[in-house]
Amino acid sequence: MSAKAQSAALQQPNLPTPNDKSAADERRSGMRTIMRVAPYLWPKDRMDIRLRVVGSLLFLILSKVLSIYSPFLYGAAVDALSDGSMPLFALGAVGLIVAYGGARIILRGFEQLRDVVFAVVGQRALRRLALETFVHIHRLSMRYHITRKTGGLSRIVERGVKGVEFLLRFLLFSMGPLVLELLGIATVMLFVFGPEYMVTIFITIGIYVWFTFAVTEWRVKLRRKMNEQDTDANQKAIDSLLNFETVKYFSAEQREADRYDGAMRGYEEAALKTSYSLAFLNFGQSLIITLGLIAVLVMAANAVQAGTMSVGDFVIVNAYMIQITMPLNFLGTVYREIRQSLVDMGDMFDLLDQPAEIKDAPNAKDLTVTGGHVRLRDVHFGYDPARPILQGVDIDVPAGQTVAIVGPSGSGKSTIGRLLFRFYDVGQGGLSIDDQDVRDVTQTSLHRAIGVVPQDTVLFNDTIYYNIAYGRDHATRAEVEQAAKDAQIHDFIMSLPEGYQTQVGERGLKLSGGEKQRVGIARTLLKNPPILLLDEATSALDTETEHEIQDALARAGEGRTVITIAHRLSTIADADRIIVLEKGLVVEEGKHDDLLARNGRYHALWSMQQSGEE
Repeated sequence: MSAKAQSAALQQPNLPTPNDKSAADERRSGMRTIMRVAPYLWPKDRMDIRLRVVGSLLFLILSKVLSIYSPFLYGAAVDALSDGSMPLFALGAVGLIVAYGGARIILRGFEQLRDVVFAVVGQRALRRLALETFVHIHRLSMRYHITRKTGGLSRIVERGVKGVEFLLRFLLFSMGPLVLELLGIATVMLFVFGPEYMVTIFITIGIYVWFTFAVTEWRVKLRRKMNEQDTDANQKAIDSLLNFETVKYFSAEQREADRYDGAMRGYEEAALKTSYSLAFLNFGQSLIITLGLIAVLVMAANAVQAGTMSVGDFVIVNAYMIQITMPLNFLGTVYREIRQSLVDMGDMFDLLDQPAEIKDAPNAKDLTVTGGHVRLRDVHFGYDPARPILQGVDIDVPAGQTVAIVGPSGSGKSTIGRLLFRFYDVGQGGLSIDDQDVRDVTQTSLHRAIGVVPQDTVLFNDTIYYNIAYGRDHATRAEVEQAAKDAQIHDFIMSLPEGYQTQVGERGLKLSGGEKQRVGIARTLLKNPPILLLDEATSALDTETEHEIQDALARAGEGRTVITIAHRLSTIADADRIIVLEKGLVVEEGKHDDLLARNGRYHALWSMQQSGEE
């Protein structure tokens, strides 16, 4: 199937909905998430990472062997001190204590080596997944981004990426070692002290694990609710800060504070429930493990009194129970965090599973621009199928010419610009550059060929130099300054105390509208595209600044195909051709004087604007 035939299918992506719970639950399932993480733990193309995983497991096994064996040294030392019996290996009580201490030191050393060797694996996985998510978010369509809140999206990514390293580390070095240690201790209990000890330990562990998992599953629902409230509060905070000026304009500081406090109130309630449930879980775990400890120690004490066990054996049993108690207490915490990590990562993998609406065709080639001839043929499009925007538009922009598109709000002017840049695909018809359909070329080459100067230029919170140099990677300083000169902003920049190193602030708010616009023009000039799209580039500026910007835009359009989407008709009177859109249809086209002479729709718009200006 060609890219053109796929365009209608791509028109409306399958965005997840709140009612699509079965699919969401499947993606959030623990096993599915673990399977998604496994390739980062055992990558096919990195033998060094695999060796690190194997080395980490080797150090883990050695540490657990010492952990299981060391209590025998301790018990033998106690027997040597209590009844003068022949100590193990004839080391003497002091020698056994030193050996026990040495075993503990080596054990801790193996544990630290395990963590050091595995650190590269965890950090690499975190970095790769963070990069994959970041790239995928940029790959998603405009339709997706305008329906999502940036604050909530960033929080999902942040929690999900952090959960990866935790899951890799604790799944491998907490749950696995815990099972290994419990099996080892149970085996020792069975063959050294008797089956009743092993049965008691298994019953204790079984009840503990059941209680921990059951309560934690309940707590996960509470934690998810707390995350939702946290995300909501974060979204409101970012939204308010991004609209700082609007808040001030309407004296809405208290209103915003109340709105944020309302979201935080929901978070507080959910956090309290989470905290209360944690206290219940901790007490229940302590009760179960303590009862098991008492039962085993009572059995061992009776055996000592009956003479079937020594005091050293009693100490060994006690040491093993303590060794069980510590990781079991840790199990509660680790399981809670792993379960939460699975939830957070499930949200992130939902994001990664979100398909990109606009994709390169399988056989897509790079766009070859020979002149910059842009043509729209019978283009139909609507953001919502029930509300069509363009209803059969035909526009021909010859190479090197300037064509203006005008019309009332909602007529589809800016939509044409979005279709040209392929933020969306046309629903019907075709859009080509030099007879190459934009759906049949790579998006990267298409974007390189088109320079856009929008109505509101948004700048990065960095220096003026960075923002201009953003137009072309690896541009030289001389090229950046030349672009600034062509955009008529170089002299202004040099008048600033820090020159090109001046910080522009969040979204460029430290600069005026005209200054921001000139920086945007300079950035586009540095890109040096053969096709220039001016999307109401001066409509937000005052008349004097607009005239100054017009000079810069005129220079920018020299030798290029220029499509100007305009609101103020006075700015496009010199265009080679003017297209008048209304209700998604081309109703008039021609030169400025010809259109005025027709006394049609363009004449009515011109007269209205002229009388308004007067």
